[in-house]
Amino acid sequence: MLVLLAGIFVVHIATVIMLFVSTIANVWMVGYSNSVKASSGLWLLCNRSCRQLIVASSDDASLKAVQAFMILSIIFSVIALVIFIVQLFTLEKGKRFYITGAVMLVCWLCILIGASIYTARFTKMTGFTGVHHGYCFILAWICFCFSFIISILYLVLRKK
Repeated sequence: MLVLLAGIFVVHIATVIMLFVSTIANVWMVGYSNSVKASSGLWLLCNRSCRQLIVASSDDASLKAVQAFMILSIIFSVIALVIFIVQLFTLEKGKRFYITGAVMLVCWLCILIGASIYTARFTKMTGFTGVHHGYCFILAWICFCFSFIISILYLVLRKK
């Protein structure tokens, strides 16, 4: 049981770290302009130097929604981690980690909404060739899977 708790804790920590990286780093989309690699994230467009990400006015609300949901997912993931640690020491034997699982499901939902909006609205970088998704985009979807698995494990896990 202790090994299972430790494993869940480590995966939860890894998920929080990957969420931080995917939200902060600017490699959601990668393309080439004049054989120079450029990347764009949620905040900046980096070519040789980084500058403010400029999007069309029709996509501005979508970008702000993605930014907000990714930040909310980090917040809920950290809150779930703190609640798990608190429940680990205060929860009676035989009880389940329902609150932790519920908060982690909210984190999962935030990642789902944020990554889905980005997938639907931002498929190309204008003025660039060879555009593809970067590692931050992939990390966001990996965190989506991990947070769902962790939340289900929290919901079925009993303290022994």
